[in-house]
Amino acid sequence: MVAVATRASQCEACPIRHRAVCASCDADELAMLEAMKYYRTYEAGQPIVWRGDRLEFVASVVSGTATIEQLAEDGRRQTLGLLLPSDFLGRPGRENALYDVSAVTEVTLCCFRRQQFEKLVKDTPHIAQRLLEMALDELDAARDWMFLLGRKTAREKIATFILLVERRTRAPGLELGSAPPQLELPLTRDAMASYLGLTLETVSRQISGLKKDGLISLTGNRHVTVNDLEALKAAAGED
Repeated sequence: MVAVATRASQCEACPIRHRAVCASCDADELAMLEAMKYYRTYEAGQPIVWRGDRLEFVASVVSGTATIEQLAEDGRRQTLGLLLPSDFLGRPGRENALYDVSAVTEVTLCCFRRQQFEKLVKDTPHIAQRLLEMALDELDAARDWMFLLGRKTAREKIATFILLVERRTRAPGLELGSAPPQLELPLTRDAMASYLGLTLETVSRQISGLKKDGLISLTGNRHVTVNDLEALKAAAGED
């Protein structure tokens, strides 16, 4: 069941304030967004939008993880991307969803009615500029992902995915220090296999290999401690 929060929290205290579409907004612009926004929360496994749905809202992910998926004619489902905190859902000027979006953990969205937001974008250069920056970052990430899927080994793919999650879920302003980075993998191993173009067996084998080599430690199937960040970067094929 979708829970809609009617009471808005203060934008200045928002955990994604300096990474989301509102990152460059001044006080007056934040006040306009504050007056427009509302929250929706989705349970894990719940659809957020289906391909072809009319998009009545656009939104920033405040917390949680969602998958962007497409269904083939033969019923196969392919994970095309992830929506993590501060990512933007929807496109101004586009009325219908092109892909399925589903919550894989509990997801909270900061939502804006699409038509109201489109008008605000036209009247507010800071928001329009930030949307352009985020779209270009998304394009760069898609190109990196094409390289990962086409050229990286299975070990490099798993190491890259762990680094991606660590960087994107790190608390804002938190610098890496002496304490090993810790993270919660947002996807099951089966979902990771779909996302990375691997088999379930290969995902499990490569995670076990990184653990055996001392690069990571595991608590359960999802909680990861990165014991050697530089070695994990090397395993991912990063310079």
